[in-house]
Amino acid sequence: MSGKDRIRTIIFGTNTPAGKAFDVLLIICIVASVLVVILDSVASIHLVYWKLIEVLEWFFTIIFSIEYILRVYSAFKRTRYIFSFFGIIDLISVLPTYIGVFFPSAAPLQVIKLLRILRVFRILKLASFIKEVNDFITVFKACGRRICIFILTVLTIVTILGSVMYIIEPSSAGFTNIPKGIYWAVVTLTTVGYGDISPNTALGQIIAVIIMILGYSLIVVPTGFISVAMSAELTNSRAKIICSNCKKNIYYTDAKYCKYCGQKL
Repeated sequence: MSGKDRIRTIIFGTNTPAGKAFDVLLIICIVASVLVVILDSVASIHLVYWKLIEVLEWFFTIIFSIEYILRVYSAFKRTRYIFSFFGIIDLISVLPTYIGVFFPSAAPLQVIKLLRILRVFRILKLASFIKEVNDFITVFKACGRRICIFILTVLTIVTILGSVMYIIEPSSAGFTNIPKGIYWAVVTLTTVGYGDISPNTALGQIIAVIIMILGYSLIVVPTGFISVAMSAELTNSRAKIICSNCKKNIYYTDAKYCKYCGQKL
């Protein structure tokens, strides 16, 4: 086995002791680097430990940079890896540190390094749950039109009620324009209630109560759509069998022959 093949086995494989050890060490580095970025955002911690944080950040950046270079070097299809989802995430997760050296004003980009946590999904091989992901995609496709109509209805409601609040409420209450009224309607309908804008008139408060009650009612609607579609998809998934000849799905468990090719099941 050549050196390139050995590197590929360790980095991309998990069936060898070296590959498993590499994945464990990489997970530790990813989690630790994310914690460093999070702690660095705390002013009191940054003020005291900024030197240590900077050393750790450069340490993790160099580790991830070497790993990225080795992945590109050992990949079967380099272009495919470079432009893949995880290939882009691998690159983006190390770029902010290098950009910060030449452009100090780009310091806010450091938060992009939190995308490193996405790399854990690949290491833990969560892609093996792709069937469940496909089930969710199928469900959302089936409910897509209903959800769009539901969202359009909600947008219509908040636009109308926000406009009404602009008309009946004084500007001193915060309803200085229609967009402000729509913003309040959205916040109230979603039961968030920031409290930065609130109605003063009796009619406005009555409308606010109606929107709050309506908000709780609207939560049930998309949940019902998705629950029914998910139940149907799970039923179909359990009931279907695959023809060994044409590989097509058949949703009748009592079928004796494939309806597509006639193969005995």
